[in-house]
Amino acid sequence: MKVEILRPSCNLSTVRDGRGGIFTWIPPEPIVEWNLIYLHPNKVRGMHYHPHFIEYLLIVQGEGVLVSKDDPDDPDCAEETLHVSKGMCTRTPIGVMHTVYAITELSFVAMLTRQWDHSDPPIVQVEPLPHTLTEG
Repeated sequence: MKVEILRPSCNLSTVRDGRGGIFTWIPPEPIVEWNLIYLHPNKVRGMHYHPHFIEYLLIVQGEGVLVSKDDPDDPDCAEETLHVSKGMCTRTPIGVMHTVYAITELSFVAMLTRQWDHSDPPIVQVEPLPHTLTEG
């Protein structure tokens, strides 16, 4: 299973009456923790996976690329990329390797189906953490 984009519903009456808009996502699993994450341009979170929880990302500012990969040891394994920007929500299943590259200042809310501190380990780094996109 791969990273997927979740599509929200929209309360059109809030758009039509000029107030703005209300967009609603309903995840299939309960969310028990969320984190606000800031990522500077040309920075990367590092290729990793979560062995104990599903991770949802809701992009609240900026643009970036979410990259996933099946097997880091297989040179023929293709990376999948998703351009992410404000208002997008993604779902990354347990065990799917992924990373986020920031194109611009990027802020997102990471929502987890299990508490980070109750997961051992919460994250498994697959590749070293580069400081910029040009390293590593």
